[in-house]
Amino acid sequence: MFNLVFNPISRQFVTNSLLDSMTASRFLARWANADAARPAQLAEFSQLSLDRAVFERVLQNDINAAGASETGAAALNGPMRRLRNLIVCTLIERDLSGKADLAEVVRTMSEFADFAVQTHLQALMQELTALYGMPIGEESGNAQEMIVLGMGKLGGGELNVSSDIDLIFVYPEDGDTLADQPGQRSLSNHEFFIRLGKKLIAALSEITGDGFTFRVDMALRPNGASGPLVASHNMVEEYLIRQGREWERYAWTKARALTGTESDIAALEAISRPFIYRRYLDFGSIDALRSMHAQIRAEVKRQESLHPERSNNVKLGRGGIREIEFTSQVFQLIRGGRDPELRDRSTRVTLRTLADKNLLEPAVVEQLLEAYTFLRNLEHRLQYLEDAQTHTLPVNDSDQLIVAQMMGYGDVATLLAELERHRRIVAGQFDTIFSDKQGGSNTDDRADSEGDGAACELNDGESAESIADTLTLLGYDDVDGATQRVLATLQSPRLQSLPEASRTRLMTLINSALPIIGAMPDKRLPTLRRLLDFFEAIARRAAYLALLTEYPHALTRVIRMMAASDWAAQYLTQHPILLDELLDDRNLKAQPDWPAFAQDCQRQLDTAPGDTERQMDILREVHHAQLFRLLAQDLEGDLSVEHLADHLSALADILVAATIQAVWQTIANRHREAPQFTVIAYGKLGGKELGYVSDLDVVFLYDDDDQEAPGLYAKLAQRFITWMTSHTPAGTLFDIDIALRPDGASGLLVSSFATFEKYQRTSAWVWEHQALTRARYCAGDTGIGNRFEALREDLLRQERDPQKLTQEVLGMRMKMHQAHPNPSTLFDLKHDDGGMIDIEFLVQFLVLRYASQYQQLTGDIGNIALLKLCGSLGLIDAALADEVAGAYRLFRKLQHQIRLQGEERARTPVERVQKESDSVKRLWAEVFGG
Repeated sequence: MFNLVFNPISRQFVTNSLLDSMTASRFLARWANADAARPAQLAEFSQLSLDRAVFERVLQNDINAAGASETGAAALNGPMRRLRNLIVCTLIERDLSGKADLAEVVRTMSEFADFAVQTHLQALMQELTALYGMPIGEESGNAQEMIVLGMGKLGGGELNVSSDIDLIFVYPEDGDTLADQPGQRSLSNHEFFIRLGKKLIAALSEITGDGFTFRVDMALRPNGASGPLVASHNMVEEYLIRQGREWERYAWTKARALTGTESDIAALEAISRPFIYRRYLDFGSIDALRSMHAQIRAEVKRQESLHPERSNNVKLGRGGIREIEFTSQVFQLIRGGRDPELRDRSTRVTLRTLADKNLLEPAVVEQLLEAYTFLRNLEHRLQYLEDAQTHTLPVNDSDQLIVAQMMGYGDVATLLAELERHRRIVAGQFDTIFSDKQGGSNTDDRADSEGDGAACELNDGESAESIADTLTLLGYDDVDGATQRVLATLQSPRLQSLPEASRTRLMTLINSALPIIGAMPDKRLPTLRRLLDFFEAIARRAAYLALLTEYPHALTRVIRMMAASDWAAQYLTQHPILLDELLDDRNLKAQPDWPAFAQDCQRQLDTAPGDTERQMDILREVHHAQLFRLLAQDLEGDLSVEHLADHLSALADILVAATIQAVWQTIANRHREAPQFTVIAYGKLGGKELGYVSDLDVVFLYDDDDQEAPGLYAKLAQRFITWMTSHTPAGTLFDIDIALRPDGASGLLVSSFATFEKYQRTSAWVWEHQALTRARYCAGDTGIGNRFEALREDLLRQERDPQKLTQEVLGMRMKMHQAHPNPSTLFDLKHDDGGMIDIEFLVQFLVLRYASQYQQLTGDIGNIALLKLCGSLGLIDAALADEVAGAYRLFRKLQHQIRLQGEERARTPVERVQKESDSVKRLWAEVFGG
């Protein structure tokens, strides 16, 4: 493999692969030549699975062999260093000979660092407690242990062979040691743990004849080098709240407790997690990491200018390891507060999670992982030369060639070409995420055809005249109204009270939006008003301003949606967290995968067991996000009204099922694992014609002989309604209507199946059987659901007196007509004669009238399909049935369009639907005789 000459020691254990490795690594060569037994030891060690059990055995054997020359904690120092050197040399040989990959190398070094810290700390703790007694918490009275946090690559389980270890020392509570033995002297807990921390650092890092175990860096502790060596939980909490900086959030994503009790570690994580991970989507992290990266790059450039021979820094240089780490960690900081799966400390694991969640293209992630492996392998080979913590290519040509050959290349030029290829890929992806987009004219959609773009920009001190001039230049024809609206925003107290950074971002967004809106004839003023209302609503949330600034295409989508629908504008203003959905076309255009959605919903609920508030918010968040994706497809014309209603109904079904399951877990005295309880859907949900803001008409049934069942299921139903309807920080889920239960408002909230069946067979009104034509099993126990479907079909197929049925249906239609008068000259698509209610009553009548003869009429297939089926069966004129089916489709489409514009009532000019309403009236006359 290597061409350089090496004078090997002639022992039987010096294999060709070891010779090659010794030629490449001067550190390995020095170590192997220093003791004739070492090649054999390395050969044996290389065959083992390097884990804690092996570390313990080898360490103890070395201690035993050393005899009693040293005692106590000091007895560990030499053996631990010798073990470290053996591990490093073994990894060098295994890596360079192709027996070990990157994963094995970093895992082994991380596990050994854990072992070394834990072993030394345990021994030192015994010595100090013998001198001073056990530290006791002044509040809890419990014995105190020091938590050693591994940071950086150690925290992530990806430690280098020659890396230092970044540590933070924390202890739970202040107090004093319990000096209860003769000769012991009490110390404060703080002083005790300072002494313990200093001794641990010395045990790990002091250089002896055997070298060192690990260099230790404590710079990441609160207040850095100027802060105390150790900090209590209270000190950490106060620091993170009052002084914690953005770069420390980045550092703490890697924090991993190597020691301490489980409860103390959990308490520390409860303190640090809100600091690291925000409950909202924190797109301000992009700018923070961008600034930190700029400072790092500036320092690297300064060092390279002072020492040109130290160029090609594979860690901190352009397209280096740090840029890959930043690329993965920015998604953690943005989304980790809402998605626990993004809190993994490993860069490699996080990148794969980003691919799984489609936050990065899988192909991009594969490129980044390939580059990460290449760069980390190269970093290791740079360090293998002398066991030095270096990240730059060596200065002399001969060492460069050795590194190239260790990487499997015949010459340095090939290595550098491959290095450049990977760095170019990494840098390109880094720039895609982190390029500064806060200039005033960043949006691709911005039109600069008027000349100098700066002449068409506003600031927050503009006069009405200058605003009008700008809007005129941008092509606005409704200048006066638009000017007043812009001026109202610029002069609003909310805008004026914003921090300067947020004001700058908001002005950038307004300037980017004005030309886009200006290119929308007939929609300029309403779109401008909606957008500025939205900006004022989110102005105090810097993360949302950051998102739109960082992703200009998202601003364009917002404007397009607001131009298309006032309801969409209001929905986004109420739920600005949904801006995140606009970042990826794949999310917006993909058809829903409902089984996958249901699994994801349940997985998220499972992350917050016992936390009712969080679970309620999760249900709302997943609902709002999926509804918003459907809304985006709807506004782009990608969904028919029928397909949209199918999707919205499927979404509701899943959320009802998930809510029932989650609520049941909150009932402490539940008597079975799964409730024998079912939700039956009626109305629009039952007919799969749900709209964006439709209520859910439901009936609750159970079938359980346990004596506590009625009370338990009533509690389940009550909590279900509360979970659905309560307003939380994430909004509401659905309004619930239970008026169709047996005996209506005077009836029980929950009915046993037997009671429900008896009521339907003996006491139900005709209109309640009309409602059954659009009823179906929605969620819960499938056995009860199947029994309901069988009962429903049996009830619908009953023989009925045609005359009495006609009278009942017409009487109910008259009551509904009287309850919804229309004083306007417009046609009410739902309630007026010839409208949607007439069509629904026609279908219900035909089902109740003829299902006894034609079983297929009991299918819950929707009004349009049932109309056509009645026509094909000869129950009504087939051609007229097709016309009325077309009318129903048009009415639903128009109703949907009108509601999207924020109108409360779906009314349209009569002439727009005259032909269709006439067809409905003709069918009504045919069926009911006038």
